[in-house]
Amino acid sequence: MKACDIMICRVYKVKEEDTVRSVIEKFIEHGISGLPVVNDRNEIVGYISDGDIMRYIGKHQDQVLDFFYFSTIIKGDNEEFEDRARKLLGLNVMEIAQKKVMKVDWEEEVDEIAAILGKKRIKKLPVERNGVLVGIISRGNVIRHAFQSLL
Repeated sequence: MKACDIMICRVYKVKEEDTVRSVIEKFIEHGISGLPVVNDRNEIVGYISDGDIMRYIGKHQDQVLDFFYFSTIIKGDNEEFEDRARKLLGLNVMEIAQKKVMKVDWEEEVDEIAAILGKKRIKKLPVERNGVLVGIISRGNVIRHAFQSLL
């Protein structure tokens, strides 16, 4: 079984010039937690997940860097949660999206896809054909298709 056999073809996505507001609107509207980011040619240029959002709006603590000859403190943030969330909405999606994206070719075998999802501890993998986004595969897709005939 290959990626093209189990992938979801209707992929929600955002353009690289979109704001984080459009990402969160899609998360809420479609009940999803991650989106591929594409350019005008539908090539995958990033991926944004609920984890990226959490890292931005979460409280950033002060960090102490202690070197052999000196120490320094990197200040966290003093902004309130709502202020960080409001500021996030206006950011360009590429400011917080992951630019190094794990993806698979549409001819990739399911056992390889399962290995990637498990080892990298990620929830979804975009599927591309000839460098263009054509689908997405989640952990659930792999489990359903792998065990459907066995149960």
